[in-house]
Amino acid sequence: MKVLLINGSPHAHGCTYTALSVVADELEKADVETEIVHVGHKEIRGCIGCYKCSELGRCVFGNDIVNEVAKKFEEADALIVGSPVYYAGAAGTLTSFLDRLFFSTPFDKRMKVGAAVCSARRAGTTATLDQLNKYFAISEMPIATSRYWNMVHGSTPEDVMQDEEGYQIMRVLGRNVAFLVRAIAAERERTGLPQAEPKRISTNFCGFSFFSI
Repeated sequence: MKVLLINGSPHAHGCTYTALSVVADELEKADVETEIVHVGHKEIRGCIGCYKCSELGRCVFGNDIVNEVAKKFEEADALIVGSPVYYAGAAGTLTSFLDRLFFSTPFDKRMKVGAAVCSARRAGTTATLDQLNKYFAISEMPIATSRYWNMVHGSTPEDVMQDEEGYQIMRVLGRNVAFLVRAIAAERERTGLPQAEPKRISTNFCGFSFFSI
């Protein structure tokens, strides 16, 4: 079992990293391999909707970290994404990274466990979690939760370490992710994954009447 953790903060060892480290420690205690990848300090452009990835099997912008992490994501059993909260939302660099990572990767993400973690001085955390969880929800990835929303508070790593509730949330999250990846792996071995639809259906509502009769 392996879990990939993404540090979307520009700070290598800031509040977001502190929270992710607590989760990673719990996973390691459960004999689940972890890797924390720092992307928040990189220059990562956003998706331009060129659809070249459908031909290449990777993002056309091959000179940054997105394609590198895509290989790790494909091999992982779970993806945990951590972000600081800026203007009640996820960090812009992380958003660009995730847009391209999820859109350009052709491999099956079904039943990989997903979890979001966010760090804020005070507010904006639930909006950030909602934003990040949507990447998992659209990809048939079960979302791991804890005993409260997956967040820590503080302006510095030292502040975060004093957030006892936040620390507990991260510990529980790590254990829950470990349980889910093991349970899914066991069921995959026993009965396989749920039946996949052969083709995605995309409904365009243009031309439909919005009035019922």
